[in-house]
Amino acid sequence: MRKIKKLVSMGMTAVLALSLTACGGSGSESKGGNDSGSANQGGAEAGAASADAQGSEASGVPTIDQINLGTDYQDIAADILVLTDRTDIVDTVYKGYAEEFMKLYPNIKVTYEGITDYAESVTLRLTNGDWGDVCFIPATVEKSEFSTYFVPLGDYATLNDRYNFVTEKTFDNTVYGIPNGGTAGGVAYNKRIWEEAGITEMPTTPDEFLDGLQKIKDNTDAIPLYTNFSAGWTMGAWNDYVGIASNADPDYKNNKLLHTKDPFTKNDEMSGPYAVFYTLYEAVARGLVEEDPASSDWESSKGMINRGEIATMVLGSWCVQQFKDAGDNPDDIGYMPFPITVNGKRAAAAGGNYAYGINNQASTENQIAAMVYIKWLLEESPIFEDEGSIPALKGSPYPETLEEFDSVELLSDNAPAEGEESLYDDIRNMAEVLSGDYPVSEVLEAALYGSMTLDDKMNEWNEKWTRAQENFNVEIIE
Repeated sequence: MRKIKKLVSMGMTAVLALSLTACGGSGSESKGGNDSGSANQGGAEAGAASADAQGSEASGVPTIDQINLGTDYQDIAADILVLTDRTDIVDTVYKGYAEEFMKLYPNIKVTYEGITDYAESVTLRLTNGDWGDVCFIPATVEKSEFSTYFVPLGDYATLNDRYNFVTEKTFDNTVYGIPNGGTAGGVAYNKRIWEEAGITEMPTTPDEFLDGLQKIKDNTDAIPLYTNFSAGWTMGAWNDYVGIASNADPDYKNNKLLHTKDPFTKNDEMSGPYAVFYTLYEAVARGLVEEDPASSDWESSKGMINRGEIATMVLGSWCVQQFKDAGDNPDDIGYMPFPITVNGKRAAAAGGNYAYGINNQASTENQIAAMVYIKWLLEESPIFEDEGSIPALKGSPYPETLEEFDSVELLSDNAPAEGEESLYDDIRNMAEVLSGDYPVSEVLEAALYGSMTLDDKMNEWNEKWTRAQENFNVEIIE
């Protein structure tokens, strides 16, 4: 099996800073109906528009909350390009959205471009400006860099009252991206295969989950857990479970984790970050994954889980509708909470999918047209029903995808403390832990080759985390 190549961390400030003059203008894979981020985002008082948001309004580009769909900006004429990772439906479903929108705004032409290896490709394109008018903001762009590339969509307090998950793409009280819906953190599975394996109750701990995978291996022909290692980004999805799913605490990821000494250490309850990577490591070490992870294929895996050739995949709930649509057995696809219990409590992270961002180097007309189109997608299009995601508009019902989460609390990560808005990104990028797919892939490889125990790998991560904390003068809370 090939070794995964370590990609350049395009999220590093040093790299992105080089592109300031080139372009001003992008998970995993838990979503709740209410974003629990603090209205004091970025340390600014709630309701106070930031200088960036004011600057956008002064330039003649409205904030998204100021637009009245169907009546405003009917005279705007523009051709806008929208980048998307959904190469499977870019010429069908997404083209249909554009055509429907253009009935309301015939002077705005919307064209989509589907991109394979989206995060890496778009991150590179941001640095040279060749990316059109609207894109999904890649996770590689740090919060402090949002204003370098994207148009302010509005101030945090205003948009947080209307949309879910805006905290994630907010910096200094300004929102630069709004997700096209939300997803819950859990595990996709083929219900028929799990039943045929003799599993009668869904697992609530890592060991129960691993026992279930073993039963699948012993009693069926399905691959118990498909890692999708070769795709890369699918491995990075495991990072999403380190927060709420492993701790049942909305403050953990953006606040407590940053100030914790040795956060990757095993605890007696088998919760926390260690438990997440224990689940992956042991599944690989016990031979409960695909025979050759390097030859895995994301697109074909959708049909495989639909047919029952794959039993389980660890990805956000956004994947469920894709798996249902990939074959003749949509009713076989289910979605379970990630198997960790904390003090008798189970929780799932509720967060946004990819967020729409607008190129701040596009023409004023294109920026306005893009703002109108994004608002239509968020408020009028059927995208949330089509993709089985939690709608962007607050108060909208959850999708049927989350029917197995009745006893699980859906929580969103709380906003960082004032002055620490970028600290999570700073620490994980310096430590090269919880940053993208490469560190998680190291866990898989260590288990596959027997080159390092999980405890040794987690100790290595603790050491890296400590050095990063020291570099940023972080106060450690024992």
